[in-house]
This record gives sequence, C-alpha cells and structure tokens, in this order.
Amino acid sequence: MRHLSICTKTFTSLAAGSLLALCGITVNAAPKAHLTLGSTNMTSSHFVVSNAMAKAIGQGIPGTTITHVETGASVDNIRRLSKGEIDLGLVATDAGIQAISGIGPFKGKAVPDLVALYAYDVSVLNVAVTQASKVTDLKGLDGKKFNPGIHGSGAEQLTRQVFSTLGIKPDLVPGTVKDAAEAIQNRQIAGYSKYGPGHGVDATLRELMVTTPMRLLPFSKEEQDKVTNAVKGVGFSKLSNVMEGQPAVMAPSVLIVYATRPSLMNDETAYEVAASIYKHRDLLIQAWPHLKDFDFKKQALAAEKLGIKLHPGAKRFWDSVK
Repeated sequence: MRHLSICTKTFTSLAAGSLLALCGITVNAAPKAHLTLGSTNMTSSHFVVSNAMAKAIGQGIPGTTITHVETGASVDNIRRLSKGEIDLGLVATDAGIQAISGIGPFKGKAVPDLVALYAYDVSVLNVAVTQASKVTDLKGLDGKKFNPGIHGSGAEQLTRQVFSTLGIKPDLVPGTVKDAAEAIQNRQIAGYSKYGPGHGVDATLRELMVTTPMRLLPFSKEEQDKVTNAVKGVGFSKLSNVMEGQPAVMAPSVLIVYATRPSLMNDETAYEVAASIYKHRDLLIQAWPHLKDFDFKKQALAAEKLGIKLHPGAKRFWDSVK
C-alpha cells in the first residue's frame, strides 16, 4: 500500500473522502498488499493444491504477496484466524460449523464471524488399516493403536467424533502424517485417518500401498445414519476403484472451503481472491485433475446452505458468475 508523505496530499485525500461520504458514495478499499494463506501438513495432497491456490491469487491480484504456510489444517487454521495469524485458511465445513456455533473443540471459543471465500473440493475421509491388522470393520478398531489424523485437523476432529458417536474406543496415537506412515510401516499402529482429494485416496496412502497391503474400512448404513445425525455438515460418498482388491466403501465426506473473517479481509480483497481462484482455476486443475468437473460456483453457494456464510465480497463475485 502506498503511503502519502506530503501533508497537503494527505489533507486533500481526507477531504475528498469526507466529501464522498457526505454525498453517500462508497469507496472500496484496495486489496490487501500481503496475504498469509494457511493450508495443512506439507505431506498432504491438499498442500499441493493449496500451493496452486497461492499462485492463482498472486496472478489474479498483481502486487499482492502471498505467503503459503504449513499448518495443522482445519481446527488449527480456525484458531489462527481467530488470532489474526493468517488471512485465509483451509476449513472443512463440519469444523467451520462447530466453530461458528461454539461447540466441539470450540466450546467457549466460538468464532461466529467465520466466513467462506470459495470451495475447492468435496473430500472423503480415508479410514485405512493394514491388512496385517486383521481389522475389517470400524468396531474392530476397539483397543487398537490408531492415528486419528493430523493433530489439529478437521480429519482428526471428525474421526474422534465418529468413534465417540459409534462407541468405538481405539488407542489413539496423535501425530503428523509422516509419524503415522512410519508407525504403520513399522507395525506400531493398525492404521490412520486422512482426507483424500475428491473421491480418491491421499498421496500418503498411495505411497504406503507400495510396500504395505492396506484396506479402507466401510461404514454400514446404521453407522452412516448415526454419524450424519450427530455431526452437522457431514455426508457420505462412495469410494471405489481406489486400490486393488478393495470393495467399494461408503465413507464420510465434507465440503472443503477456504475461510476468513471480515475483520481480517475487506470486501474488495475477498472479491479479488474468489475471482482469482475462479479465473485461474486451471492452476488448481493442473495440481488436482479431478477438479476439471468441480462446479466452483455451485459448491461455494452450497457452503451457505450447510451453515457457513460467504464473505460479502466473495458472495458478490460468485453471484456474478454465469
């Protein structure tokens, strides 16, 4: 942002601003000169597409510097947004709804002004175990060592809520994706949970499958009903043809957005961020080819129906898309 150092120019600008205000004319603030984007763990597939987002925003808003930082994903990002440590961050809708409502991990620490800028994926939770563990259903995880997801992530939060809702009590071993992968390879834990991109499996799981036979655990119809009734914003999607010999399974799915707060981002910046993602979505598709079929406008508006309002500036842009 350019600062005027000459007093007469400053006075003139102030006077002009006052005159415009008296005339009822609104002047949009310029987009922010620096934005910090919080994504997820660097080993996650979502980090790859987040890097593409940073490039898209940089191309769409010339002169704005984008800093892409590794975080613990949804829950961690919401906490960072509440402290003003980042300007926008990856948020799974179920985690965002709980933050707005002040429930779950946000009990007594609600973030009621959390708003979405854009959606970029409907991700499915991969609940994966080694074949050597002999676990074939969720109940089989009782008493087994299991990594619930990146610490502070939406996947971890949802995994814990699923187990609590279904009355399953694994011996949970928190840690990073790298920690989980190493523990699985060393047969120290039975498996882990992680959001995959779209209706697929995460990059870490694909790497694990090269050396370690794995399986995805299914959710029965009864288990699906219990989870959807208990956790707002969660649906179920079919995962099929994702690994050799694996039958199709139904697994929890959530809409993933990038969120902010109006106090951190003005309307013009929010408009330009949303516009940059849409106009340069080819960069996201290069990172995640399955996004070629993703309806960015429809899913952005879907976030509002689920319970996370769009930032007014972002909504102005999405409403303008034909």
